[in-house]
Amino acid sequence: MSSTQSERLRELLEPLVSSQGLDLEEIAVDAVGRKRVLRVVVDSDTGADLDRIADVSRALSAKLDETDAMGGGEYTLEVGTPGAERPLTEHRHYVRATGRLVNFRLTAGDELVARILRVDDEGIDLEVPGVKGRKATARRLAFDDISRARVQVEFNRKDDKTDATDRTGTTGANDKNDETEEEA
Repeated sequence: MSSTQSERLRELLEPLVSSQGLDLEEIAVDAVGRKRVLRVVVDSDTGADLDRIADVSRALSAKLDETDAMGGGEYTLEVGTPGAERPLTEHRHYVRATGRLVNFRLTAGDELVARILRVDDEGIDLEVPGVKGRKATARRLAFDDISRARVQVEFNRKDDKTDATDRTGTTGANDKNDETEEEA
């Protein structure tokens, strides 16, 4: 997708996504045979369930139908969330990943797997799991020290009672549906 088309689509669709209480994370147009697929990735601090995805999908579809943003050819609109192993590229992504295990590639070339405990404007506080029975250790990373970060899927994670306090310090569910997708 050309950057001009991407910019036009973002300008057109972002206000609609925001009006639904979601953030527009990504837009991609891919050719699949003779058809094109417009993939729109949305998210929010509280996640996006199927109803929210369906609502935003209908709103985007209606807006695209009334404009020529996708040109005259056929296309399929797919609206979904970033998925379980999302890359963390924005400050809000790190905040949303609080409590999650993340694989970091550091600018020094090292790799680190750690759980995000807190996020502020300068960096993140981590809990680095202990190896072979050793205790976990605390570590602080500045955002400038991170070249890449990706959330890891955990299948055997024990529920942590501290997750009842969300990222803003208020009590509530910290559970999100990262893997919900709907094709519209």
